[in-house]
Amino acid sequence: MAVNVVESKEWYLAGYAADGVPTTDHLTLRSVPLSLSLDSIPDAHVAVQLLFISVDPYLRTRMSGQEDGLYFPQFSLNQVITAFGVGRVMRSKDEKYSEGDIVLNAFFPVAEYCVVPSSVLIRKIDPEAGIPLPEYLSCLGVPGFAAWVGIEVLGEAKPGSNAFISAAAGGVGMVAGQLAKLKGCRVIGSTGSDAKVRLIKEEFGYDDAFNYNKEVDFDATLSKMMCRYFPNGIDIYLENVGSKMLEAVLNHVNPHARIPVCGMISQYNQIWTEREGVRNLLNIVGKEVRMEGFLVGSYLDRFADFTVEMEGYLKQGKISSKIKIYEGIQSFAESLGSLFSSSNFGKVVIEVNKPR
Repeated sequence: MAVNVVESKEWYLAGYAADGVPTTDHLTLRSVPLSLSLDSIPDAHVAVQLLFISVDPYLRTRMSGQEDGLYFPQFSLNQVITAFGVGRVMRSKDEKYSEGDIVLNAFFPVAEYCVVPSSVLIRKIDPEAGIPLPEYLSCLGVPGFAAWVGIEVLGEAKPGSNAFISAAAGGVGMVAGQLAKLKGCRVIGSTGSDAKVRLIKEEFGYDDAFNYNKEVDFDATLSKMMCRYFPNGIDIYLENVGSKMLEAVLNHVNPHARIPVCGMISQYNQIWTEREGVRNLLNIVGKEVRMEGFLVGSYLDRFADFTVEMEGYLKQGKISSKIKIYEGIQSFAESLGSLFSSSNFGKVVIEVNKPR
């Protein structure tokens, strides 16, 4: 017998967090009734049961209450938060979608169930393709796409290039390093613990890496590593940290180096007046460096190319990922906070409902 009404738990923003990590003082879980009957679903809409929700650092930037030049507009107070997710169609008022279809959407509510316009769905997912569903939020999701745009499109990686990846054990970094190696680059990275250094070297193929929490002088650390691996300088720096790391890298870039900037996670929990500046930006001029910020939404015309390439790598076992899965919608606030912990690594995903 079809279920026509469900109680759906959802997270909404109760208050902005200008600095620090948002907590349950800012994020609130509520339960709302949702009708799934066809009569209550508008035309060209689908009712969806959420299976997995992606937890990404950019979500933090939408909870500060300040327009800071990053990503998307702020979440509205008392409105449900949205995120990248995978769900199962339960009811459909669009002939292109049928009950049971597995779908991907960049703006699913962080909830157990929802009704959304079918026009916002990015694609259907074949559950028999041999790729675990969480990978569509990792290697095949926002982190993987950001890594691909940064390394392949803007970084122009090619054999013999020297690539340095910051936040190398995070959702973006773990993919970026592997992509750069597949393109024939030498790759080193920085990350926040000795365990993560071992991870990216042993499992993700990095040539070397360092634990930034054990270093007091990033410039000196890079100098030592580059004597061995990059004696002629850095060609590509995938920037995901900012502050002191960016300053150190700018002392070691080659002429015409590329610096794709997909984030600056060290800055997200501070208001801009408390952040550290970069003192050697003149190096960008003297070495004619191309430093370019990007949003993955501006490259959606390349998403199909990315999907074909990445699915091939996954099926061939050429790329792998580490995914931390939190169980239940109630874990959203905890999982968001974990992104800013030095103990966190890989991609963070919430399993909302068990896939059948």
